Amino acid sequence: MVDREQVVIVGAGPYGLSIAAHLNGLGVRCRIFGTPMQTWREHMPKGMLLKSDGFASNLSDPNSAFTLKHFCEQQGIAYDHTRIPVSLDVFISYGIEFQKRFAAQLEDRQVVEIQPEAGGYQIKLDNNDVVHSQKVVVAVGISHFKYVPPILSQLPASLVSHSSTFHDLEPLRGKNVSVVGAGASGLDLSALLHESGVNVTLLSRHPEVHFHDAPGPKPRSLWSQMRHPASGIGPGLRSRFYTDAPLLFRHLPQSLRIKIVKTHLRPAAGWPMKDRVLGRVPILRGYSITGAEAQNGGVRLALAGQDGSQKEHLTELVITATGYKVDLRRLAFLPGELLAQIRSVENSPVLSSDFQSSVPGLYFVGVAAANSFGPVLRFAFGADFAARHISKELAKSLSLKTSSLSNSSRLAIGRS
Repeated sequence: MVDREQVVIVGAGPYGLSIAAHLNGLGVRCRIFGTPMQTWREHMPKGMLLKSDGFASNLSDPNSAFTLKHFCEQQGIAYDHTRIPVSLDVFISYGIEFQKRFAAQLEDRQVVEIQPEAGGYQIKLDNNDVVHSQKVVVAVGISHFKYVPPILSQLPASLVSHSSTFHDLEPLRGKNVSVVGAGASGLDLSALLHESGVNVTLLSRHPEVHFHDAPGPKPRSLWSQMRHPASGIGPGLRSRFYTDAPLLFRHLPQSLRIKIVKTHLRPAAGWPMKDRVLGRVPILRGYSITGAEAQNGGVRLALAGQDGSQKEHLTELVITATGYKVDLRRLAFLPGELLAQIRSVENSPVLSSDFQSSVPGLYFVGVAAANSFGPVLRFAFGADFAARHISKELAKSLSLKTSSLSNSSRLAIGRS
């Protein structure tokens, strides 16, 4: 008889680590595979500041005991819920310390294949070891789903890259680089490139670029808090609903849910970036890319303005800060036969109220679950809801299965 784990978690970012912490707290036997905080350590630029406030940047443990605030107090790091931005280095250090305390069983190995088998799943690792498990939770980071617009994706890889490619910006010093996209990643990256000695230009199809408002010197009035309540993904009643009621969000019509996930929260950078971008980084506003071709070792971009004007732009390298689009086909560890069994809409899994896909025992959390549970699942802030909810559901399901098997065994003994 094959000895099976109860749960295997694929991915060791905020979601995977938080789920492991809660399953450990419930006494569920689980293994977790991945490099801790890999997306943040390898696919975010050095010197970046998180867009999320301090209070919205916690990983989740069963007693909410080890928050980012608690970590900063222990390390002597300045912290404020809203007035001190969270640096990438601090967040990574916090995540790694969280892993040591609450997910010590983490194995720094990559999952290369998941295959269904009788009674669960067979998980193959990059060292050729095979693990058997009753349940699998896919908690991979956004770097699997990077999106490059088709008009640019045909260029050689040496001339166009996604923003997630760059952690160390030093090799780009002195180059002429164009960043496409005026959301948080585009504005942040442009500022960091400029400060690293790169000749950078930002291309935005929108006529304006936006930044979050800086916190005021005084606490907001009660009326202001009621009209625009704070939430872990930004102020406003709608944002508060999306963070507080993801299970209710799931009952909205599917088409509306998908539209909300795509459009809620306009592209904007955190408030500390405003003075680091405006007046420092050249911005071509209101231009869309209509053509792109390699030319003399660089790229020639054809641009069309909203007023009908045409423009050419030459650059050595294009970096697309154009976000991420969930596409299960990008997960190389899911074989075609398994993918074909997963019900999906726009290549994103359709999930039950317990995060389970149409394939029994296979679960998805994080950005892959956003179309089912709302925009909060696109943020680290959503890890608390996901970890608490899925861990309880998994523990309940495994307990019922164990009870059922035990009853079956007793009946078999009685008949004999």
